[in-house]
Amino acid sequence: MKTMNLGRRALMIAAAAALSVGVPVASSAEPVVDAIHFLIPGGAGGGWDGTARGTGEALTGAGLVGTASYENMSGGGGGKAIGFLIENAESNHGTLMVNSTPIVIRSLTGVFPHNFRDLTLVSGTIGDYAALVVGKDSPINSMSDLMAAYDADPSKTAIGGGSVPGGMDHLVAAMVMEAAGKDALGVKYIPYDAGGKAMAALLSGEIAALSTGFSEAVDLANAGEVKIIGVTSDERVAAAPDAMTMKEQGIDTTFVNWRGFFGAPGLPDDKLAMYQDVIAKMYETEQWAEVRDRNGWVDIHNSGDDFLAFLEAQEKAIGDLMKKLGFL
Repeated sequence: MKTMNLGRRALMIAAAAALSVGVPVASSAEPVVDAIHFLIPGGAGGGWDGTARGTGEALTGAGLVGTASYENMSGGGGGKAIGFLIENAESNHGTLMVNSTPIVIRSLTGVFPHNFRDLTLVSGTIGDYAALVVGKDSPINSMSDLMAAYDADPSKTAIGGGSVPGGMDHLVAAMVMEAAGKDALGVKYIPYDAGGKAMAALLSGEIAALSTGFSEAVDLANAGEVKIIGVTSDERVAAAPDAMTMKEQGIDTTFVNWRGFFGAPGLPDDKLAMYQDVIAKMYETEQWAEVRDRNGWVDIHNSGDDFLAFLEAQEKAIGDLMKKLGFL
């Protein structure tokens, strides 16, 4: 328990320092960017997909961007899209790729050869808590129920996620189980390429619980497909006020996953400044407040050198934690 708490605190340092929530105002700004093409490294239904489309919705709805387009390019745990952006850099100056904590995790584990330093860092934008959910008809209704099922038969109590083994969803599940006094490495984890596929596995009974982003969990719960049995926030989140935190249930762990945007390597300085400016202006709009609150996100805004410092701090913290858990 002590080791996990130390790891958790280290992981939260950079994110907690960057949290800020402002009072939204309606935007009367002229369009800053004519068009943005959002490259999404995973399939439909995942956190990257929701973040890119929600950001595009807010930017166009507020009149800051003329048009937004979207391209899902799943594969290689996100590596396919990163490789594409690097290899086709000159023709993608109009593209922003969404990414998040996994770009740090998967670089550390060697899932793909690139890391965030190989791209142009544009801006960190939001934080999304993690959650464990079960199917709507599951007999499991709380974390204590899940632990009882795990104790009774670990092999039949698999936890799935939309990431590779050792990836973020796996890491969150391991953190939670470790904090609950279980052997994190003994947990049966089944990976899926995207949140939508993992959800299908949950509903079919292939897995007992799903480790996912809170915003995805809220959407699924609102659709009546799942029950949220634990959230990795310090306090309950307004987007799902009935969902209990892990801490409420005696599991002392918290986690927030940042999400942000990257450009192609060699992106011209004027283009970079334009993208950073439009994202900064987005936070002052009613359209962004609506998208953010609907998804249960928190604002984590850092651009340029601040974004680099944030990522380097997280790289060290996550690397230390993964070593403690035996993933590195």
